[in-house]
Amino acid sequence: FLEMIRFRDISSLGKLIILESLILIVPCVIFVFYPDEIRYIGNFVFPSLVSIIIGFIIGYQIKNNLSGSRTVVIAWMYGFILAAVPFYMYHGLDIIQALFESVSSFTTTGFSILDVENIPKVYLLYRGFLQYVGGLGFVMTVMLFVHEKGSVVLYEAEGHQDKLMPNISKTVKVIVLMYISFLVIGTSLYAMAGMTIFDSIVHTMCALSTGGFSNKALSIGYYNSTSIEIISVILMAIGTTNFSLLLLLFKGRIREFFRSSEIRLLGTIILITVPLMVLFLIENNSLIESVKLAFFNIFSAISTTGFSTSDYHTWPETSLMIMIILMIIGGGIGSTSGGIKLGRVARILKVLKTNITKKFISQRTVTLTYYSKGCDKEILDDKQIADDMTYASTYIILFLIGTLALTYFGGYTIIEGAFEFASAIGTVGLSIGITNINTPSICLIIEIIGMILGRLEIFVIIEAIYKK
Repeated sequence: FLEMIRFRDISSLGKLIILESLILIVPCVIFVFYPDEIRYIGNFVFPSLVSIIIGFIIGYQIKNNLSGSRTVVIAWMYGFILAAVPFYMYHGLDIIQALFESVSSFTTTGFSILDVENIPKVYLLYRGFLQYVGGLGFVMTVMLFVHEKGSVVLYEAEGHQDKLMPNISKTVKVIVLMYISFLVIGTSLYAMAGMTIFDSIVHTMCALSTGGFSNKALSIGYYNSTSIEIISVILMAIGTTNFSLLLLLFKGRIREFFRSSEIRLLGTIILITVPLMVLFLIENNSLIESVKLAFFNIFSAISTTGFSTSDYHTWPETSLMIMIILMIIGGGIGSTSGGIKLGRVARILKVLKTNITKKFISQRTVTLTYYSKGCDKEILDDKQIADDMTYASTYIILFLIGTLALTYFGGYTIIEGAFEFASAIGTVGLSIGITNINTPSICLIIEIIGMILGRLEIFVIIEAIYKK
């Protein structure tokens, strides 16, 4: 079919738009199992068909003369707007609220203003599938089906850094194969632990994409099941681990996996923060319950997934501050997670340690800073260090601005504003309770900006705007 319509003649932007259009149709498979919901089919099929036509028009009119970053940013912005249409056509949401739900889905954030236990199943599947695709990225998804000239530029512009195989096409296929394999395994494990098949599919998609949408208002806490929590942690760990390290596990190179600077930093953070969190939570909970709450929610925060098992209103502010810090740090580079990323933080800490050490040794001593990717080591150069420091500094500044904006316009406390915006820009989705259907539109817009900046890693957007 694609050959018949000369799909190869369409520009990269046109192909991405057509792909986004087809994404809206996929959730319609639910009508086979829930035929009473077929009345919602127009909410998905109509905007999809219109968008496919727009994709072909743009694809033939705008050839491959856009920069990689500009193509990617336009595609994502278009995707946000298009995905918002079914939400807008569902009664009860205004334009800002529909866009908020769309952005939260595609950026794998997981904020929601919907009453998830009283909406049609097609919308629950739709949200989960948007997160699943958003975790992979539009470029990676379209490259799975279409060999694209200049695909390396688009691949890197979308924030992907790992090249697992000799060429990008094979790399994409390996990543998608892992992603689908984990979906099947995760769904099976959840089902065996007591979830329905439908809930198992949606929760697995949202765990692997570190998105965190749940079909229950109480999230994973609804199930009150240790086995479901353990499965969720495993899936969140897979989602927050970069694909090159996952490939090492696939190949059985376990020692190299644990030699990675990212994995070592993640382990260190868990070992430090869990006992601290238990110390803060044990006043109102038993020891066992405190350990369970601490471990699950800490992992949910640093993986930027956003599943929860607790009402954070009952937590002391010291615990909330730990969660804020973890959401800012985020998961692995090259994974589906958000935040500054473990890799950048690991490199910054290594440089910090080296600079402090230099003050206590002879100036003639040559010191080199190494960063381990698991399978090999690299010496950190000045450019890499400068890039990491620039990104982290910019991220913190934006976090502070967003926190103050939410505090000012929403009338929230500093802790509430910081928690919510850390969750937005980190694409986490954990909420202290202030993001809901009654949240002022200006606050939703602030969070939308944070989610987009976090998913596209800030400088991709800046480059798209200013690069000629």
